[in-house]
Amino acid sequence: MSLSRPAVAFTALALLIGLGHPLPAAASQPASAVPGSQPASAIPDSRPAGVGLGGQPVTVGKPGTASTGEVRTVVRDAVTGTAARACLNLVPADRDPSTVVGLGEVQQGRHAGCTDVDGGSAVATNVAPGRYHLLVRPYDSVRYGAQWVGRHGGTGQRERAAIVHVRPGRVVTAPLVRLDPPGTVTGRLTRVADGTPVSGGSVLLLPEIQHPKYGSQGALTDDDGRYTMTGLGPYRWPLYFTGYGLASQWSGATTDRLRAATVRVRAGATVTADAALRAGTVVSGTITTAEMPFYSQVVAFHARTGDVVGVADAAESYHLRLLPGQRVLLRCDCAYTPSRWYPNAAGIDDARTLRVRNSPVTAHFDLTGPAAP
Repeated sequence: MSLSRPAVAFTALALLIGLGHPLPAAASQPASAVPGSQPASAIPDSRPAGVGLGGQPVTVGKPGTASTGEVRTVVRDAVTGTAARACLNLVPADRDPSTVVGLGEVQQGRHAGCTDVDGGSAVATNVAPGRYHLLVRPYDSVRYGAQWVGRHGGTGQRERAAIVHVRPGRVVTAPLVRLDPPGTVTGRLTRVADGTPVSGGSVLLLPEIQHPKYGSQGALTDDDGRYTMTGLGPYRWPLYFTGYGLASQWSGATTDRLRAATVRVRAGATVTADAALRAGTVVSGTITTAEMPFYSQVVAFHARTGDVVGVADAAESYHLRLLPGQRVLLRCDCAYTPSRWYPNAAGIDDARTLRVRNSPVTAHFDLTGPAAP
């Protein structure tokens, strides 16, 4: 079992990742952190990355390395055109690569890059071949807002972002990143059952596998269930809500990010987005293994999008709460051996899909033998 702490260049925080997860190797993953000093209520931060534009011609330069690619872009102020500083994440556009996420990580990919102190040019090197979206987080979140890079400027919706095709040994030049002024979202999380506030909940742009020791990287709710998320670009954003003992959900009380109700953020303004969380359906089972790591989890992924939809700490058993009306894939990160997908698969291709309805679901893991072929 190994514990890695990759770091994002020029960022202020380090993210603990990859505890005991034999996930497919990806190029170096910067940590999730906001460059510079930001309040805890700021958007959960990310890693750097550069990008090319899906659906449009890209400039391909001389090879970088034989097995990985390189992505370059330029970051500027959308109004003045002056160079700006930001960190960029290459977030996988396809389901299976999206599930390469471990303990303490936000689900935002493992390839990234930052601008230097003068801003402008940003480069992501050693990027595994594949399709990616570009998520940009400025160093100065008071002046600029985060964005997904679209064909004609920023967007808050990942599915509307440009797709970057990275190929082995190639340098991909992305379209210009134009940063807009930020806005703020505030709101209150409550329980559907009795209307009481959800304290210690989190609000994120992307799901995470929260570390039990270090907590969430999202905007946290106070004792009255209130949160504030700063530094968002002036677009429509889907938000991801979680609370202890409750089912996680996207804004609009849905399990599917692609069907989420978006929150309209405006530059220099504050918008309200409340959410009521449900207890959901219990998915539980036993875990049989020779030796279990101190930090072990069962993670539920949306079967179509690959988004994390629930995480439960694991010991001899686990207890997940998920919104009904979805199909999920379960992964058990609970042994000093490669992770297993339910019921006993080494990879996601051989995992069994579970349908979550209103009745409890039972799914046991037995990690004592080899993974099923």
